[in-house]
Amino acid sequence: RTIKNKKKLITLLITDRTTSACVKVFASENKWNEIDNNLKPGDHVKIRGNVEFDTFENILVLMGKDIEKIEKEGRQDHSEKKRVELHAHTKMSAMDGVNDVAELIRTAAKWGQKAIAVTDHGVVQAFPEAEKTVLYEKLDLKVIYGLEGYLYDDSGDTGKKIDYKSKNTNHIIILARTQEGLKNLYKLVSLSHLEYFYKKPRIPKSVLTAHREGLIIGSACEVGEVYQSILHRMPEGEVKRIAEYYDYLEIQPLTNNQFLIDNSTVPDVERLKEINREIITLGKKLNKPVAATCDAHYADPEEALYRRILMAGQGYKDIEGDNGLHLRTTEEMLIEFNYLGDELAREVVIDATNHIADMIDKLAPVPIGKFPPKI
Repeated sequence: RTIKNKKKLITLLITDRTTSACVKVFASENKWNEIDNNLKPGDHVKIRGNVEFDTFENILVLMGKDIEKIEKEGRQDHSEKKRVELHAHTKMSAMDGVNDVAELIRTAAKWGQKAIAVTDHGVVQAFPEAEKTVLYEKLDLKVIYGLEGYLYDDSGDTGKKIDYKSKNTNHIIILARTQEGLKNLYKLVSLSHLEYFYKKPRIPKSVLTAHREGLIIGSACEVGEVYQSILHRMPEGEVKRIAEYYDYLEIQPLTNNQFLIDNSTVPDVERLKEINREIITLGKKLNKPVAATCDAHYADPEEALYRRILMAGQGYKDIEGDNGLHLRTTEEMLIEFNYLGDELAREVVIDATNHIADMIDKLAPVPIGKFPPKI
């Protein structure tokens, strides 16, 4: 704003994503024009000045004397062979995901990863924006279209009048492998909302089986029935029977399941490691890939705060660790799983995720072109 002597008082808000500060600069008209033309929201800067208490703002303020615009690279994926994320949420995972789908895709492309899956909770609204981002920005990246569904087992219910609302649900990842599979995925979304909706869009296992053509089924997170069967130490034969249904099994970083320690479901981190090892052993016995995923609900570790606010607003207690559900580079994931040893960590982080991505066609969620009605 203009003050006396035609000078400008410029206020900048800066953050290092852990804390924030207010900067005030007194500048001439020319200097203001230079700042206005060269700085925009999101730019990185280095500022020199004195910290003073501002009686107008009633806070400590940095009185800026010099401002330098700098380039900051941010996190990069420097691995020679890169992973593929098969489990990621966007803002379309209502009151849960924070990722903007376009930014999610740009990040994966910037890191040199060849594909990324979009797997929102029960819905597919992010698909058009995902396709548009890749096409318009000419990104060398395959979008894997899928969702994280709410599955319940209705086997043995034939001929019985069963209240599906009484059934417990487990999470499941469904990825479209072919265009036919994408059509089936859309059918499942419609049926889950129109026929079986109760609090969440539910999918009966029999309905999923009937529409399984062209789909790849993953065992999802700790709310998936494979993880739950091992967590509750079910008999080996029963665990195998449950896992047989899936095309691949999934494991996630230990911090994703820290809440199981916090609520005393498991005694310590060693038990979380043991469960992941058991899932890997199960996959080898059944000849099924075991893929390490992030279950990414936001892009960077600092953004955990935003999701905690969303969770608190819904009455949930904190359900993740200090370094939670963010998108990770290949190197970060290899570090997460270093307790498996180098060879096995590479297998679950890189080899398995690329193998599954290679099985999937490049799909068009919305046909290209205009389709006016014929009258």
